[in-house]
Amino acid sequence: MDLVEILPQLHMLRFPIGQAYLWREVTPDGTELTLIDAGNRDAAADIEEAVRSLGADPRDLRRIVLTHCHRDHVGCAGELADRYGAEVLAHRLDAPVVRGVAPTPQPVLMDWELPLYEHGLTVPEAPATRVDRELEEGDVLDFGGGARIVHAPGHTDGSLAVHLPHHGVLFTGDCVAAVGEVMLGVFNVDRDQALATMRRLASLAPSVACFGHGDPLTEDTATRLIAAADTASAGQ
Repeated sequence: MDLVEILPQLHMLRFPIGQAYLWREVTPDGTELTLIDAGNRDAAADIEEAVRSLGADPRDLRRIVLTHCHRDHVGCAGELADRYGAEVLAHRLDAPVVRGVAPTPQPVLMDWELPLYEHGLTVPEAPATRVDRELEEGDVLDFGGGARIVHAPGHTDGSLAVHLPHHGVLFTGDCVAAVGEVMLGVFNVDRDQALATMRRLASLAPSVACFGHGDPLTEDTATRLIAAADTASAGQ
């Protein structure tokens, strides 16, 4: 796993497939940690080591926000939550899948996505994981100056983005990716809906965009997101 600083309070945890993000902030009660996604099911030790390498304590983990229900994002959320008392949060529509009481939705694959999809299935299945709070569009979480939940359907029905307007940071989940270039994320249950979501996220005009796959955008971010949405729509 690679640990990459994006901002002083924001780091990316990059795994062989997919990535998670760690947000750190100092509150009147001490340091609080928020994890956006949780890598694969075997990632707990790596995440704990990354936290300690930053001079933080895994016991300060307060919440794990899941952008959607796929195995490379739910990963070790349950293990970390049980170990440190963190709250697990997911959108209402994906929560049953995270909990293991509903099947993972199957994407509608384009021909060129088929080999990529088979490769992605090498990530071990995530265990059934509790969801302590089901999120909806417009919910505001108590970190990052007010983290706003944006329902971001298309990749899955219950995909969400997390927007920190005070910091200009947007976590897109897998709606958007940056593999060589910024692009619409792959393996969507509804490509048209995913395109509409991508345009909506671009309209938030973030200065930093953090994706589920690929390097974050930190320069000309809003312009590049809009251009990528235009390209994806033209190639529809």
